[in-house]
Amino acid sequence: MIHVESLTKIFRTHKKEAGLMGSIRSLFNRQYTEFTAADSVSFTIPEGAMVGMLGANGAGKTTTLKMLSGLLYPTSGKATVMGYVPWERDNGFRRNFSLVMGQRNQLWWDLPAADSFLLNKEMYRISSEDYSKRLKTMSEHLGIADKLHVQVRKLSLGERMKCELIGALLHYPRVIFLDEPTIGLDIVAQHALREFIATFNKEHGTTIILTSHYMDDIEALCERVILMDEGRIQFHGGLDMLVDRFSGEKVVTIYMENMPEKEGLIDMNHIAEIGEDHITFKVPKHEIAGITSQCLSRFSVRDITISEMPVEDVIREIFSGKNIKTS
Repeated sequence: MIHVESLTKIFRTHKKEAGLMGSIRSLFNRQYTEFTAADSVSFTIPEGAMVGMLGANGAGKTTTLKMLSGLLYPTSGKATVMGYVPWERDNGFRRNFSLVMGQRNQLWWDLPAADSFLLNKEMYRISSEDYSKRLKTMSEHLGIADKLHVQVRKLSLGERMKCELIGALLHYPRVIFLDEPTIGLDIVAQHALREFIATFNKEHGTTIILTSHYMDDIEALCERVILMDEGRIQFHGGLDMLVDRFSGEKVVTIYMENMPEKEGLIDMNHIAEIGEDHITFKVPKHEIAGITSQCLSRFSVRDITISEMPVEDVIREIFSGKNIKTS
């Protein structure tokens, strides 16, 4: 469904010194700087897949989505979406994809969302019967059926984002690009949007690329992830593979029959948390046997659990540069 090969985007910006003299010099001797936002990006996504795109600010996620949407023309490289070249802006392509950006509004600010939906109905040539059925189903699922005739400017952030999503999906696109759709939303609104997106993907087999800074979004929706850093793809695969590849530690939790005094734990390494009835260790994989044996010999142990590092912790370490060079 989506095929990307060596896609590169370089932005060329004018560099000017401050002040009047800097402006005058700039007229006769312009200097430019180049910034590579996407650097030889390559990946393939099959139909119906939901893939998360992760990366710190400036990693190249949004630039990549804009090229796949046809909003930006690449400096070099190739890409096809549904068999179309996105930046050629073929009508067949434009009628079958949607781009939802959490920090950009598509709905008319001073009109009720229902008016913008009617405009989309005509643009995408949706029949009246299908339009009524889809709008009813989506608005009820998202709990905003009573907000469709309220000016968009008077809606809460969560309500506006739900309306943005409905407007983008009314024509049942085959491909959806979601760029941080839950940014700024409260927990309840985030959960509602995740549930709606997951249901839409399951029922219609839509191919979705989702970018987000909330790991709950990625874990709840995506089995595969693309990790970007400085415009390059550092990893493309399953979430479990990401944890296994970039995390050299596991979480070992020891549940106690009787909690020892803290003074008795001073000589123990890798302690991450001391609770009322447990001690949690973040342990290098090769030291797990030693830690568990040490605890069993010294304390009255009720239970032991060993688990992978939380995905959010792994991503945080990657973004901070601790593990990215191992890729």
